[in-house]
Amino acid sequence: MSNSIPQSSVCLVRPEYISFSEALVLSSGKSLPEYTLAVETYGQLNEDRSNAVLICHALNASHHVAGINADDPKDIGWWDNMVGPGKPVDTNKFYVIGINNLGSCFGSTGPASINPRTNQPWGASFPMVTVEDWVNAQARLADYFGIRQFAAVMGGSLGGMQALSWAIQWPERVDHCVVIASTPSLSAQNIAFNEVARRAITTDPEFHQGNFYAFDTVPRAGLSVARMLGHITYLSDDDMAEKFGRDRRNYAEDGRYNYGFDVEFEVESYLRYQGEKFSKYFDANTYLLITRALDYFDPARRYGGGDLAKALAHLQSRFLTVSFTTDWRFPPSMSRELVQALLKNQHEVTYAEIDAPHGHDAFLLDNPTYHGVVRGYFEKIAKERAL
Repeated sequence: MSNSIPQSSVCLVRPEYISFSEALVLSSGKSLPEYTLAVETYGQLNEDRSNAVLICHALNASHHVAGINADDPKDIGWWDNMVGPGKPVDTNKFYVIGINNLGSCFGSTGPASINPRTNQPWGASFPMVTVEDWVNAQARLADYFGIRQFAAVMGGSLGGMQALSWAIQWPERVDHCVVIASTPSLSAQNIAFNEVARRAITTDPEFHQGNFYAFDTVPRAGLSVARMLGHITYLSDDDMAEKFGRDRRNYAEDGRYNYGFDVEFEVESYLRYQGEKFSKYFDANTYLLITRALDYFDPARRYGGGDLAKALAHLQSRFLTVSFTTDWRFPPSMSRELVQALLKNQHEVTYAEIDAPHGHDAFLLDNPTYHGVVRGYFEKIAKERAL
């Protein structure tokens, strides 16, 4: 199989599971007595540990950022087009770390994990976690690796929120902050989308108030609808029109409508497929936790009484911020709000607004202009650090 691995890939990878016995106090006032983080690393950490880059993941992603899962050759890292030898984040120069967030379902401690106090799955009793909690857990992992300062902390969407929170919570530990297709806080519309998705899950008869593990079942219908809703918001209208239009998958031989509610249009088939696939591998409680963490993120409220510029006054990081013209979930106006607050504090910031047709998902896709911006920025980091 090695002959099929492209030279630009970080090749076969396996996660490492790193456990912490010291309790982590959470924003809610509760704490996790002990926890494990799933981690993947790519490249080599240099002697003075100055080439480390942290990649923060979005809602349904994980620590598997790049490369090919050694146990599943079909499982390619979610940002493999961005991270690897010779790629925009070049692992010939940088040591890249991917971490699965607490509360997730891909190896880090989460609702499906065993609560050491009960020897049963945490389920609905798993404590609420926030973006700030994730960052504090990640900071402990940086300590584990002996990394005092990251050359860059980078993320898209929810990952971008974490990168921004790193710059706020640990200003001296982030040299460059890369925020892509993200926002300093969710709009009311975004919170509304999250609530509809959560209600789809919590009203599923198989949810059992979050303790469905004990019933050996999964709220698949609710998870599927939640994912379908999310997918609609990740794509632009133009992208959906190009991919599906009004094409029909199932129709009568004479071309008439079927006059029913089974799948008839191609877009319906696509959404149902994505929803059903998602419901087979994602944890319902994790979905609730992560979307609520999205809702809660608002550094302006926490640090500046609603004034984002005040919240960012003490930052030491330099910034790259990228938005996409057709991203209506996290539109360019949200990125511009962040840029304006940074400039108000005379922080160094590079901003790129990319004309791309793919909506929010554009941050995951190949786009020469977008990748060129990121490549150029990381080449500058490598040059200034003599990597």
